Amino acid sequence: MNSKLNIEQRLGDRILWWLLTIALLCGFVISAAQVLVDARRVSSDLETQATETIAMVEDAATQAVFNIDSDLAARVIKGLFAADAVHLARISHPDGETLASHDRPLMKAPHRDLTDWIFKAQRTYQAPLTRDASDTVYGYLEVHYDTAPAANTWLNRSVFTFASGLATAGILGLALYFVFHLLLARPMEKIIRAVKAVDPEHPDGRLIKIPKGHQRDEIGLWVNATNNLLVAIGDSQERHREAEVRANRLSQYDQLTGLPRRETFMEILQKDIEQARSDNQVLSLMVCGIDDFKSVNDQCGFRVGDLILQKLSDRLSTTLGGSRFSLSRLGSDQFAILEKGIQNSFQAAETADQVLACFSTPITAESQTISMSATIGVSMFPSDADEADRLLQSAEQTMTLAKQGGRNHLQFYVARIDQEIRNRKLLEKDLSEALARGEFHLVYQPQIDLETRRISGAEALIRWNHPSRGFVPPDDFIPVAEANGAIIEIGQWVLEQACWQAAQWAAKGIDIRVAVNLSAVQLQQPDIVEDILETLERHSVPAGRLELEVTETSFMTNMADAVDKLEQLNQAGISIAVDDFGTGYSSLTYLKKMPVQHLKIDKQFIRDLLLNDDDTRIANTIVDLGRSLNMSVVAEGVETAEQEYYLSQRGCRLAQGYHFSRPIPAREFETFVHRFHGQFAENNV
Repeated sequence: MNSKLNIEQRLGDRILWWLLTIALLCGFVISAAQVLVDARRVSSDLETQATETIAMVEDAATQAVFNIDSDLAARVIKGLFAADAVHLARISHPDGETLASHDRPLMKAPHRDLTDWIFKAQRTYQAPLTRDASDTVYGYLEVHYDTAPAANTWLNRSVFTFASGLATAGILGLALYFVFHLLLARPMEKIIRAVKAVDPEHPDGRLIKIPKGHQRDEIGLWVNATNNLLVAIGDSQERHREAEVRANRLSQYDQLTGLPRRETFMEILQKDIEQARSDNQVLSLMVCGIDDFKSVNDQCGFRVGDLILQKLSDRLSTTLGGSRFSLSRLGSDQFAILEKGIQNSFQAAETADQVLACFSTPITAESQTISMSATIGVSMFPSDADEADRLLQSAEQTMTLAKQGGRNHLQFYVARIDQEIRNRKLLEKDLSEALARGEFHLVYQPQIDLETRRISGAEALIRWNHPSRGFVPPDDFIPVAEANGAIIEIGQWVLEQACWQAAQWAAKGIDIRVAVNLSAVQLQQPDIVEDILETLERHSVPAGRLELEVTETSFMTNMADAVDKLEQLNQAGISIAVDDFGTGYSSLTYLKKMPVQHLKIDKQFIRDLLLNDDDTRIANTIVDLGRSLNMSVVAEGVETAEQEYYLSQRGCRLAQGYHFSRPIPAREFETFVHRFHGQFAENNV
């Protein structure tokens, strides 16, 4: 939830404004009062200064006017102008005749208009000149004072007074605001944020914390009251939700098994179809019907039948747990299973086998053990139908048709796919028995060193002679073996046979390296390194006589684990080759990380060598890449002398293919080695 506070008028801002306004106003009033008092003091000082000045020169001025001594009067007047504030000074006779006089212009100041309004521009003081106790006036001393000097000093003090007063008031206002913010505004804001962060659906899941230092004041009481209210609201909502869940479950889920009803399952199916359509994924929908469930109810009773349905639903939920599966009880003895994110129909068939196993496993209910079976109809999205109702209808129809053909089996909606699945299952069954029946054997294809014209190695290839099918191509049964895990046992058998044969050849003086394919499934086994090394030791074959061929896709799932295992094997002396290079996820990154000594150019690039420019360029690039990385390059599928010559000139070190020999049994391989080396010796002679 967005906890950002969107407040048009923050209380703290308003209080700050009011505090500053009142503080500044108070500061202004106090400062103004101080300025007025200071102005009165300045006026009083001017009066005192004038009185004292006149008193100082009064005797001299009286003597000057009495003796009519203009020189003395001039000196008195000059003495008065020693004060900067004197603007005019004059000594005159009683009749107004001037004995001595002097003046100077008023001081110019920028704020004179203001100060003249307060203090007047000048102040005039006149004192009668008398002698002793006589009342006779001999003349007058008149002094005009310029108020500007005192006014300027007053003005400067006033500015400082106002500035300091306002600053003090502002600082005091800010200090008060800071105290208010710490004690009230900030705790309130934290509480408001905590309240906004409360989940309306679960208000009691995130209670408000009491701000530090407020446990026993009004804020603490407020927070406790709010938390109590949130807890009460949460309890009320929880009871309401539980009631809604119970009501929804009664309407949407089967009361007996707890699985979704048909209507609810249709909604789930529709959503999953829309998601699969946007993600371009495949779905499989299975409808399972228990074979002759009516007889179970008739013989054991409906209570036992209900217990069986409950245990079957629990068994299915456990076996098909996870988000990939959605289950439903469509009707009395029918279940629907939706599987998402599958690759093909073979994966759907594997899931169907698990479901059949769930039904066929005996169930004990009320001291009775009941054995049952089920029949499954499978429809695929989008190949069979692209709408929810059509997809379910197709699966139900297929299940009905399958029941007419027997029990305890599955059937796909499309006959062709159904036949492919049956053939695949039959192949898996035969493959699981082929090793025990001794139907496998190895053939070896020589690898020729194009520089020395010697046979440097042999690739061991598995062949399957089926008693009824005849020769089964490796491309047909190897993917099946990798899918069901049989490749682990088959791969170990191939390694055993190849190591045994290498030991036999070594005893006969045929010292060549034997290459064995290592599948991705084998490489993922945690003990594969120990198994390979133990096999070499068991047959007394040096590690340097074995080469393991891995495809590029073998180590893309978990490169770190694959690198670690291949590093251990390589450190033991086993050579590592990348088979079918250029057809998978070719990358310099894994070539840099993997302990690879050989790159095998896939035969599809050799087939049209010198005929197709693209294939020729690819082959050249792989050869150059191998040479630059100090790896030997092996060309597969060499069929002509022109291809051999071109590869040799390009720097390809090793080659194999029908131009030299097809894959042949071990005895024929021995003969081929002697004949090939003999022909080379004759050609050299």
